Amino acid sequence: MRDADDRLERPDRKKRLSVYLDPELMRLLADFADRREQSRSIVAEAAIASFLSPDADERKEAAIVKRLDRIDRNIQRLERDIGIANEAFAIFMRSWLTSTISLPEIVQGAAARAKGGERYEKFLEALGRRLARGPRLRQEVSEDIS
Repeated sequence: MRDADDRLERPDRKKRLSVYLDPELMRLLADFADRREQSRSIVAEAAIASFLSPDADERKEAAIVKRLDRIDRNIQRLERDIGIANEAFAIFMRSWLTSTISLPEIVQGAAARAKGGERYEKFLEALGRRLARGPRLRQEVSEDIS
């Protein structure tokens, strides 16, 4: 027969909780517990404790801020690279337009188109080599330029 002390709940003893889980969530819980070689109960307890901890929101916010900072840096690099590419293209076009003389219509025949196609192919080859081996223009341009 149990004495009165055994019938009273001990404050240090864990309490039982029955929870209904979606089958997919239950599968994920079981898989996670198996991989960690822990019981589902221990994993669920740790997840609930983490969810209810007062610093959980701060940790989530810190993780989100870290990701947003990384995204912001990537966007800044992209903006810089696009700006460099635009300026390089503008300088090239200005140089090409000022240094290339217009051909009279009589001369602008098949030979001129063929020569233009040949020059364009050489341009594409040079661009391909540069993209494959570098250096990239953004590496040659100082980061300090504002």
